[in-house]
Amino acid sequence: MTTSPERSAPAWERLHPMSPVVRGGRAAAALLAFLVFTSVQRQHGQQTHVVVDLVLVGLVLVLGVVHWLVTRWAFDGETLHVETGLLRRDTKKVPVARIQAVDVVQPLVAKFLDVAELKIRVAGSGKEERLAYLHHDRALALRASLLAAHHGLDPATPEPPELPVAAVPAGRLAWSVALTGSTAFLVAIAIGLGVVFSVSEKAGLALVTAAFVYLLGLVTGIWRRFNSQYGFTIAQAPDGIRVRRGLLGSVAETIPVRRVQAIRQIEPVLWRPLGWRHLQVDLAGIGKRDSAAGSASLTKTLLPVGAPEVATAVRAMVLDDRGVTLTPPPSRSRWKAPLSFHNLRAGHDDDVVIAVTGRLRRVTCWVPIEKVQSVRRVQGPLQRRLRVATVHVDVAGRRVDASFKDRDEDEADRLVDELAALGRAARTRALPGPSGATA
Repeated sequence: MTTSPERSAPAWERLHPMSPVVRGGRAAAALLAFLVFTSVQRQHGQQTHVVVDLVLVGLVLVLGVVHWLVTRWAFDGETLHVETGLLRRDTKKVPVARIQAVDVVQPLVAKFLDVAELKIRVAGSGKEERLAYLHHDRALALRASLLAAHHGLDPATPEPPELPVAAVPAGRLAWSVALTGSTAFLVAIAIGLGVVFSVSEKAGLALVTAAFVYLLGLVTGIWRRFNSQYGFTIAQAPDGIRVRRGLLGSVAETIPVRRVQAIRQIEPVLWRPLGWRHLQVDLAGIGKRDSAAGSASLTKTLLPVGAPEVATAVRAMVLDDRGVTLTPPPSRSRWKAPLSFHNLRAGHDDDVVIAVTGRLRRVTCWVPIEKVQSVRRVQGPLQRRLRVATVHVDVAGRRVDASFKDRDEDEADRLVDELAALGRAARTRALPGPSGATA
């Protein structure tokens, strides 16, 4: 009897030597800023506190060095090995067959030092494995090797070229951020504070002091949105939809099409005269650590802002509605939803469910039939009097559903049976086997 030769031990590598600087950069910067702020306010003869602060800054950097010393990784062509831990050794093995996507992330400090973090999304784990940080070129090479091995190719196979689909101009992004509720609310607060200051400077200062944290949160949120979505580009690749974005830091991420549970198109009221749309996708199997296995979901931006034809082209990369007819609820439903009735539309075919809802903000949701997990018929007291009911089409995750709102009772009953049967048939077609395509 012959035995297969033993696989050679993987060639271990360390993270980039500048990893401790990047990992501790934010914490050290915060401590140094606090040090400067407190030093200005201290009186002479209290320099012992400065020493304490400097020790804290040094401790952050030392912990980063320790993490670098005890962490190593290797890739043998089939499995990514990661070992870390000082007192308790933690060994992880990530088979390439379980990899869903590999993202390359560069925070601001990492960008200056030409290093990058590799985020590896693994099926069924509900979390990401990370290598922080590698040299930028090494991170790109490892990403290409992991994806090539995942598709059954030689790990040395170069990454196939991408097909560019769309890019968001910086000017349009800036205007889209300006025309949001958060910005409008911030402007209204600023005007109100100006009025208060004109009446009483003391009252204005007191009001600013009381609302400082809230105002800071508003400004930070607005800036974070512009910073994170700056330079947003979308491309099509064999492993999914490639997205690149970021101003101070950069992110190159992949959205696996097979993990998409739903697509949402959002049209805020201030965008509607310009025809702009925002696209989001919900991905299954990726969520917070405390999410139940199999029910976690993650929302990602597919298009921060775009014209109708751009939104249609980007959405078609995931699914095509092929002209599904959308119908409104009966006119008597207006008594229940007078403010949103004009937006209520829904329809379906054998492949997709589409529902439009919203009052000031119009939201259109596309759900692939094969992703449907349950169909619910809900009828409240007022709906019973109006002889209408709502049918909810649920997929993985708590936030995702497409709703046939306030439909005639007979139509609602028919939809429940029809959508449940279509969902079973679509899942059967998606199963591997002689009668179904490989999922």
